[in-house]
Amino acid sequence: MTRSKKSAESGETGKMGNEQEMVYDLFRDFYDYLKRLRRGSMQLEPYDSAKFGELVKFREPDGYTEVERYWVNEPFAFVSILYSEEKKEHIYYTVEPELTLFERTVLETVHENILDMLSLEDATSGVPREHVLEEKTIKLLDGYSIDIEMPSVHKVLYYVKRNYTGFERIDPMMRDPDIEDVSCDGVGVPIFLYHRKYQNIKTNVTFEEKRLDQFIIKLSQKCGKHVSIGEPLVNAALPDGSRLNATLGREVTFRGGSFTIRKFRQSAFTPVDLVEYGTASPEMLAFLWLAVENGKSMIFAGATAAGKTSSMNAVSLFIPPMAKIVSIEDTQELRLHHLNWIGSVTRESFVKASVRDIDMYELLRQALRQRPEYIIVGEIRGKEALTLFQAMNTGHTTYSTMHADSVYAVVNRLEGEPINIPRVMMRALDLLCIQVLVHVNGRRVRRMESIVEFTGIDPSSNDLMFNDLFKWDPASDKFRKSGKSFVLSEIMNKRGWSEKQLNTELKNRQRIIEHLVNTNIKDEADVVLMIQSYYVDPDKVISEIG
Repeated sequence: MTRSKKSAESGETGKMGNEQEMVYDLFRDFYDYLKRLRRGSMQLEPYDSAKFGELVKFREPDGYTEVERYWVNEPFAFVSILYSEEKKEHIYYTVEPELTLFERTVLETVHENILDMLSLEDATSGVPREHVLEEKTIKLLDGYSIDIEMPSVHKVLYYVKRNYTGFERIDPMMRDPDIEDVSCDGVGVPIFLYHRKYQNIKTNVTFEEKRLDQFIIKLSQKCGKHVSIGEPLVNAALPDGSRLNATLGREVTFRGGSFTIRKFRQSAFTPVDLVEYGTASPEMLAFLWLAVENGKSMIFAGATAAGKTSSMNAVSLFIPPMAKIVSIEDTQELRLHHLNWIGSVTRESFVKASVRDIDMYELLRQALRQRPEYIIVGEIRGKEALTLFQAMNTGHTTYSTMHADSVYAVVNRLEGEPINIPRVMMRALDLLCIQVLVHVNGRRVRRMESIVEFTGIDPSSNDLMFNDLFKWDPASDKFRKSGKSFVLSEIMNKRGWSEKQLNTELKNRQRIIEHLVNTNIKDEADVVLMIQSYYVDPDKVISEIG
């Protein structure tokens, strides 16, 4: 056989081999298709620990002892509170499912492909986003034609939902109802939390620089805000109402990006909460209830995180049900159950050259044209305060908060720059509630330190005169009433009540609050229903509570 003939035969043999391989691949693909068709599409089985085993495993780090453990997203994430005797510190340890190399590869592949499967229709269908992600992820996993165990499917689904609809690494902390603040101080620095039981506590979570900047951009986008190197600061509200303050990169913070999230309480504070937490006594709240009902203006003052807004929200629930309310805030925190309520928030301009800011001053000016009976301003700190006091002096009932830790500090702030309230206008303010954040028996707690009423101006010295109605005693952690109330005297005269009738009204309101506390009625809707029922038929409510 010649060389050329051998080459030709060899080429034909190679050609036949390639054709056989192609046919083999087609049959293999068809066989895989038949297997999938026979098996049907992947069905997600509900997680069952008895069947699938535990998804989360945890071993205490060396040198630490577990003090407490609780779920925040069962069965996927729990928190372990650890204590180091050597370092004399607690640590907040978040524990999530640990992925194998195979599971991590699958998750990365899903992350790469899932965005291509999402559409505008999915976003506007009204179906919860978690359900949409679950459906698309299952379709992707089914299309990969891989053998994947059901526990692994649940792990992948958890991380897909956590990363796309949740808060990635800090998601367990955001789900923990005992956490008030989440704070990242920079690159490689552990996340710090404010825990209701353990106060300031370090976590096991840190961010690398690139990941941190990406996460801050994502948080800003959740708020509908833009953050960049040109504008590295953002102050906004997350979709759940939590307050975000963040800085991007190293433009203004030399340790890298930072963020602080003040978590939004899912259920608003009510008068029952104030009593249960020891912030105020039923007698104090009965007094404030009568004051609110009769249109007395007040300010809640205190330091940062002293509970000013929470107390104002709780007291605002005493507003009569049909009264018209307008609230004005920088970020939405107030939650009222009144239908006749216009809630407004400030807005920064999107294009500073052509669109002006809508600040609290502008919103307050507009509010006065809406004939409100009650005006609630989140916090006064500038020129809006003068407009607020003008509203007080023209007969509007107003509530607000401000940063100051004593009566004298309040007066000095109101009189000084940039607020500049004339002293004569301060007479319109009826009540001042001072809130404090203090330590009692080793715990940080919030207390309404005093309720003060303004009684006028001394004509000889031109000093404001005020009267302490309630004072908190740090030694006994009790509230004490002192002196006669001029506010109650005005209410009594205005309503044509005798002193006996006034005391009966106060006692009735106190009995209602004590009844709510004793019967453990905490839901805000139930609390509001009881308050509003008293306005409609007080005798019936009093007879029912016994």
